[in-house]
Amino acid sequence: MKTLGLIGGTTWVSTVDYYRLINQQINKKLGGLSSAKMLLYSVNFAEFNPPTDPKEWGELTDKFTAISKNLEQAGADCIVFCANTPHIIADEIQKIINIPIINIAEETAKVVAAHNYKKVGLLGTRITMEQSFYKDKLLKYGISAIIPEFEDRKFIHSSILDEMAKEIFKEETKQRYLRIIEKLISEGAEAIVLGCTEIPILIKQEDVPIRLFDTTLIHASAIVDFAVGTHNE
Repeated sequence: MKTLGLIGGTTWVSTVDYYRLINQQINKKLGGLSSAKMLLYSVNFAEFNPPTDPKEWGELTDKFTAISKNLEQAGADCIVFCANTPHIIADEIQKIINIPIINIAEETAKVVAAHNYKKVGLLGTRITMEQSFYKDKLLKYGISAIIPEFEDRKFIHSSILDEMAKEIFKEETKQRYLRIIEKLISEGAEAIVLGCTEIPILIKQEDVPIRLFDTTLIHASAIVDFAVGTHNE
């Protein structure tokens, strides 16, 4: 089994899900007392709060690069960013380290494409929704992404940082999300990509009439496949 190098804490709420999902799936595949071999570097999110302006990511890029190198030197066989938003710098860091970064946007695009969807709604932080790094991965597989209007994007972003990051999940927030999803469906979204690893804690498949793609689960499954040697590049 390969050793996983996880960078968590962004936020700790979803990092708990990563740890649980990876170990559950490893045990299901290998049985017995099997669990994942991993190195987990959990950051203080107060020091890693993602700027909405990509030009302000210099310091965070340096921090993620240093942690990735440390995990590589410690024996990790891959790097995992336990969040969607930091993948804005994943391709840049991949050029610097010698082990693969298992990219959540790439893995999500593969799964969406396997279900033959061509147009999806994308929810996440403003960086994830507004910048091209996620949409480009989807477009690589022939999938176009639409995003909510600006006021809805601001609401989603603030709900992630001001509520979900603190393990606060409100019914009124959920209802606003469902209204946003309804708008995306009316604009032609065939499915919804939950492009933030906290959103699947709030919104479940039974809440919406079209398919949801839980990026935390998709990512965890790809990570497990890598660990046991069945991951397809």
